[in-house]
Amino acid sequence: MIKFLKSLFYSTPEENYDPMKYLIVGLGNIGSDYAGTRHNIGFDVVNMMAKDADVSWKQETLGDVAELKHKGRTLVLLKPSTYMNKSGKALKYWMEKKKIPVDNVLAVVDELQLELGVIRLKPKGSDGGHNGLKDIAEVLGSTKYSRLRVGIGKDFRRGQQIDHVLGKWNAKEKDELIEIIPRACETAKSFAAIGLKFTMEKYNQK
Repeated sequence: MIKFLKSLFYSTPEENYDPMKYLIVGLGNIGSDYAGTRHNIGFDVVNMMAKDADVSWKQETLGDVAELKHKGRTLVLLKPSTYMNKSGKALKYWMEKKKIPVDNVLAVVDELQLELGVIRLKPKGSDGGHNGLKDIAEVLGSTKYSRLRVGIGKDFRRGQQIDHVLGKWNAKEKDELIEIIPRACETAKSFAAIGLKFTMEKYNQK
């Protein structure tokens, strides 16, 4: 009885987390105007993960959510409805609702500093000017959360960065995405299945 009462009144939030649950957050902007843009590749990745697992999205608080099973783990997929600049609010809400530890959270984002097709998994780091990552760090109070950066390249003229990021994929890029997005999906699933370290060794490109 004493042990039970202690668990009620003295347990820490970490003790209530489920180590077999993972939150995979695809960052992007909602609405048809943003569909098919480079900035929304995070949405594209989690969309394919849901499609491959034949699971449906449900409109929930602060985003669309889907769940799938992979190698004994539960992967909670999230597409925030808060727009990119407020991604942290949705991420934290679902992390707490599903009792998922921050070590099991992965944000999937577009990355200007990587060439198209290059993917890079990192355990922490600066936001690199990415407003979605910046907001997540502010909400969590830490930059120590995993992120999967998917390169969108920087083939644009000076002063056209915003047009490039928010622009639609061209025909050549769409052809390459056929291989890029599935590889990002496999990286995200591997993160849950074998952990950060081994996934980085397996999928990070030199």
